[in-house]
Amino acid sequence: MSNDPASLQKIRVLVAKPGLDGHDRGAKVIARALRDAGFEVIYTGLHQTPDMIVNAAVEEDVQVIGLSILSGAHNALVPEIIEGLKKEGLNDALLIVGGIIPDEDIPHLKTQGVSMVFTPGASLQAVVDYIRENAPARG
Repeated sequence: MSNDPASLQKIRVLVAKPGLDGHDRGAKVIARALRDAGFEVIYTGLHQTPDMIVNAAVEEDVQVIGLSILSGAHNALVPEIIEGLKKEGLNDALLIVGGIIPDEDIPHLKTQGVSMVFTPGASLQAVVDYIRENAPARG
C-alpha cells in the first residue's frame, strides 16, 4: 500500500437490515469483522425501510452498502433499494447482500445491480477480501 493519503482513507461501509427481519446477530458479526479489518462501518440497526437505507447511504457518503436479509423479502426490498440509490446518484456504490438467499434468486439479484451475494457459510475473510478488491475508490 502506498503512502498516498487517498489510498490510506478507510473504506466506508453501511451495514443495513431492511424489512421486518428481527435477527441481527449476523449483521453485527459482519459489522465487527469489517471494523476489525480497518473499514469504517455504519450499522443502521433493525427494521430499516428502503428509504431509510438510501438516506443513510447518502448522508454517510459510503462506498459500500451491505444488506443483511434473512426474511425472504430480498426480491421485493433489494430492487426498491437499488431504485432509490439510482435516484440519489449512488450508481457507483458497491452493493452486497448476505443472508438466506436461495441459489435460484442470486442471478436475478445480480442483474438488478447486486455485486455479490454471501450465503450462510461464507467466511468473514471472504467478505472482507471482496470489499477490499471491489469497493470504488474515492474520487
